[in-house]
Amino acid sequence: MSAPRTAVLQVVNAPGRTGTRLALFALALGGFGVGTTEFASMGLLPFMAEDLHASIPSLGHAISLYALGVVVGAPLITSLTARVERKTLLLGLMAAFTLGNALSAAAPTLDLLYVARFLSGLPHGAYFGVAAVVASSLVPRERRGTAVARVALGLTVANIVGVPLASALGGALGWRSGYGLVVVIGLLTVAALAVWVPRTRNDGGVSVAQEIRALGRPQVTLTLVAGAVGFGGMFAVYTFISPILTELSGLGISTVPWVLAVFGVGMTLGSLLAGPLVDRSIERTAMGAGAVSAVALAFFGLFVHVPTAAVLGVLWIGIMGSVFTTALQMRLLREAKDAPSLTAAMNHAAFNLANAMGAFLGGTVISAGWGYRSPAWVGVGLALAGLLILGYAVRLHRSTQRA
Repeated sequence: MSAPRTAVLQVVNAPGRTGTRLALFALALGGFGVGTTEFASMGLLPFMAEDLHASIPSLGHAISLYALGVVVGAPLITSLTARVERKTLLLGLMAAFTLGNALSAAAPTLDLLYVARFLSGLPHGAYFGVAAVVASSLVPRERRGTAVARVALGLTVANIVGVPLASALGGALGWRSGYGLVVVIGLLTVAALAVWVPRTRNDGGVSVAQEIRALGRPQVTLTLVAGAVGFGGMFAVYTFISPILTELSGLGISTVPWVLAVFGVGMTLGSLLAGPLVDRSIERTAMGAGAVSAVALAFFGLFVHVPTAAVLGVLWIGIMGSVFTTALQMRLLREAKDAPSLTAAMNHAAFNLANAMGAFLGGTVISAGWGYRSPAWVGVGLALAGLLILGYAVRLHRSTQRA
């Protein structure tokens, strides 16, 4: 039986050092826009509810529909566009993303907002999957991890800068201005991609069938499911963080953008912490982060009525969420080296399925009259369930290694 082929993507005209940095910046700028729209909706919920005369839980469905768009679009777009030149595909994906957010900003009714958010989510996973592969093709093999991390940095910075800014704009100028900010970022990204990212060609690349077969491996499937369930705990809380902070913690609505920035700082600290931990052990880091995430969510649920403790809880949840996702990403890279594009896209799909699940379940318990503290307990349950799935995957991996 022959060994699976690995994807070989080459740039047509390799850029110099400055050109490579600009290309990576363009790719990261797209990640900044995607991260902003994905997380900014949570801070905009109260303003959207007032303008559209809808309840907070019903607007939580808009967040779930964006996430479902990612889940649907990631495998579908990646598979159907396997032979499309990568720069052309990146431009098309970012143009579609920008259009979806423009429709979100202009949506006159809740139903049309649902449609617009679903359409906005379709290019999300495919963009990150393709951007990661293009970034790795721009640098020597020994620097590919750093190049991919540069692209992912856009998503992290979005939580520190983009999300609080969008939330602040929503409070000052109306919620539509928050999505308008994303449209501007999307247009800038299209221009940057067109100017700075070189065209590519596939030399002996992996077939779509081979990438799909890689998703069927037990370790790949279990890792994706563990992420979809376990990370849902964080989204159960973060989706409704704005009303939770104003109703239970007693913070003013103008304070919410600053707390969202604290969450972004937590994610950044988690990214820095995850590197050396994952280098020592992927399995122990993933299991430990999953367990501590459950503790962090429980801490938030118990002490959310104390403003300082609530902010510390948000920071803690952000740190552990980032460590958990990094560890699962490294597991996928290890188990599916021959399926880079689809696996990278499906990783984002899994975490957006977590977004959809967390937002739906958190909204359900609020609608049931259990109060704004209840999403934290939903989060604890999801984090523990994800930990159990991951524990089974680790045990299976170790038994296979021994055999």
